[in-house]
Amino acid sequence: MNWNYEQPVSIIFGNGRIKELNDIIKKAGGSNGLLVIPEHFAERGTANNIMELSEGTITTMFTDVSPNPDVTEVDKCAEVIKENKCDFIVAAGGGSVMDCAKAAATICTVEDTIRSYHGTGKALPETHLPLIAVPTTSGTGSEVTCVAVLTDRENGKKSPIVCDNFFPSYAVIDPELTYSVPPSVTANTGMDVLCHAIEGFWSRGHQPVCDACALHAAELVFKYLLKAYYNPVDTEAREKMAEASVIAGLAFTLPKTTSSHACSFPLTNIYHIPHGEACALTLDYFARINKDAEEGRIQKFAEKLGFENVDKMADKIYELKKEMGMKCDLKEYNLSDEQIDELVKISMHPNLLNNPVDITDDMLYEMYNSMR
Repeated sequence: MNWNYEQPVSIIFGNGRIKELNDIIKKAGGSNGLLVIPEHFAERGTANNIMELSEGTITTMFTDVSPNPDVTEVDKCAEVIKENKCDFIVAAGGGSVMDCAKAAATICTVEDTIRSYHGTGKALPETHLPLIAVPTTSGTGSEVTCVAVLTDRENGKKSPIVCDNFFPSYAVIDPELTYSVPPSVTANTGMDVLCHAIEGFWSRGHQPVCDACALHAAELVFKYLLKAYYNPVDTEAREKMAEASVIAGLAFTLPKTTSSHACSFPLTNIYHIPHGEACALTLDYFARINKDAEEGRIQKFAEKLGFENVDKMADKIYELKKEMGMKCDLKEYNLSDEQIDELVKISMHPNLLNNPVDITDDMLYEMYNSMR
């Protein structure tokens, strides 16, 4: 088996590590920075705290980022960078903020729109500004990936862009920043972590280093997610979920995500189901589909996690969703045959090619019909 591994992001992990921000900015060579952060964080004072920690090096703020960042928001962010002649970016928030900042950090270096590169296959320019990623949720792993998932609402499209430019220079993972996250977000982002770990493991692009990360991250989610959900200030649970998130990010960056993520795009785009919840909706289904692939390596994965077999692991995934009040079906949408047709068509996303079992239209029809 031939394989390669690369992880260029410098990871700074631990409670209170955000206080080291100014030293990290100095290492990045920054002097005039932009803070990309959700508007509600700015209102709560989190943004001001981060700007104070930068000791004057962050001079500008951008808050116009939606939960599924649009290509127009990336272009707006890039314009702010150019207008203020910023030389580095700090992205503090969830995956949406980091994805927007990643794309803006590159597109700001040229006179172009990110739409030109969204789902077109056109190669991005090689120039980009240094980015410091500061996750405030334990979910996306975007702080260590070269992926930015963007939406083009005007054209009804949501898809990832993959580019080495998008690797942040530094990732500052401070579990204390996740304490204020509400239980529903803890559930959705936590299940996204589990999807990253499991899909990274069973992806056709799997390799030993990422396999080890996937196993470690999945074990932490099964052990600590409910604890963090029920007690937001459980120090150990929050720290372990933050650890799971970044390790799962390492697990899927190179192998890429597969079936559950492919199906999540139309579920989020059309029915506005949050990303993590949309991914988790189909994870147990695909676990059963994939369980015997590649001579049973996924069965061994489940066994190493303490389950009797993959079916028992899939049962546990379903139980986690149900206990945390997440969607386990699509009954509330009263889907017509035409809507099922649409879901099947749009679910045929390139990520499905990474799945260890070839997913057919008939499989998708069976899955979606069982949910209505």
